[in-house]
Amino acid sequence: MSRIEALFKKKKPYIGYLTAGDGGMERTLEVAHALVQGGVDLLEVGIPFTDPIADGPVIQEAMERALKRGTTPQDVLDFVKKFREKSDVPIVLFSYFNPILQGGEAFLKKGASVGVDGILVVDLTIEEGKDFQNQAKKEGLDTIFLVAPSTPKERIEKIAKHSSGFLYYVSRKGTTGVQNALPDDLEEKVKLIKTYTSLPVVVGFGISNSAMTKQILQIADGFVVGSYLVDAIGKGKTKEELITLTQGLLP
Repeated sequence: MSRIEALFKKKKPYIGYLTAGDGGMERTLEVAHALVQGGVDLLEVGIPFTDPIADGPVIQEAMERALKRGTTPQDVLDFVKKFREKSDVPIVLFSYFNPILQGGEAFLKKGASVGVDGILVVDLTIEEGKDFQNQAKKEGLDTIFLVAPSTPKERIEKIAKHSSGFLYYVSRKGTTGVQNALPDDLEEKVKLIKTYTSLPVVVGFGISNSAMTKQILQIADGFVVGSYLVDAIGKGKTKEELITLTQGLLP
């Protein structure tokens, strides 16, 4: 049983996102452990990319800062290896396809060997990602795909068949960014997705307070917090401040 599967059998997880290399790799390691101490059950680690079209200004700027420091996909794998020395929390790499394509099968193999559990490629369709999926499966890596509010039923069914680990429901249209409320149709959409899969369904995009996380956990199998945490990291919050801030999102 994978770390991701074991986690979802135990609880509805708090998934936290960070951009690797924002503030340097030592800072990323410190931040990752702070988020875990604050209650994060699964880490999404963003690989910096020059054209993050699905992300809003907060994560775009974090990626720009990381790239200016020269952060590479190999640096991200080195971080995972160091993180694994002290933590067994599942890790999902959050990436655009170009870095994964450039790294090829060797990157996936190395990722699995250092402790990566899954990969979510934001801009890769299931039709174009067959080779990637086969290689990831060969290495024991879960392939996580996104479902959007506009995704038709037939498409949800196809995405579900190609996914493993969990499905990520993007709860609103547009790019990532902090919001103060959840969409009115959230429960309806999650129920629809669940008719096509037995995989856990998590909800993300815009979560910024504990009331939102409590509402999501009544509907879905976990929640993802991204921009809210990345904003605090980028502003230089200390380890202790990040722990407190992360805990504040617990329902």
